[in-house]
Amino acid sequence: MKKLSVAFALLASPALAADGPFLSLGNTNFVVLIAFLVFIAVLLKFGVPAMLGGQLDARAEGIKADLDEARALREDAQTILADYERKHKEVQAQADKIVAAAKVEAEEAAELAKADIKASIERRLAGAKDQIASAEAAAVKEVRDTAIVVAVGAARDVIAKSTTAAEGNALIEDAIKEVGAKLH
Repeated sequence: MKKLSVAFALLASPALAADGPFLSLGNTNFVVLIAFLVFIAVLLKFGVPAMLGGQLDARAEGIKADLDEARALREDAQTILADYERKHKEVQAQADKIVAAAKVEAEEAAELAKADIKASIERRLAGAKDQIASAEAAAVKEVRDTAIVVAVGAARDVIAKSTTAAEGNALIEDAIKEVGAKLH
């Protein structure tokens, strides 16, 4: 391939268009061609193409290493992302459990408060019923006492009008004996 490139360079050179004999040192085109060929030979002698190829290969290896490192970093980042997503899901699940437990506790507390309020209302109703019953009993007692006083008063008036002093004394003595018998 290199020889073919040199042959095309010679054929297409402007040296063919120059005046005079081509192979003389007086022809500047010939001198330039010789200098160019010597330059190419020096480059080949010192291995410049091999050095350039080696540098390009080293550069390619460096780029390949950078790509491999970037790929490894990407995989690490994906692993870390997956780990954080998993942790996020776990934390979300725990948060959901906490919220559910809080709702259950709130419902239980509400039920307990309802039960406490119901018990308090029942106690107050029972107290009110007891007060009503006590007031009713007091009213009944007061009515009875008043009825007894009125009945005793009426009986006394009736007895006083219909009984004589002797009969009254006999009734009083009978009542004293009866009370004495009941007390002993």
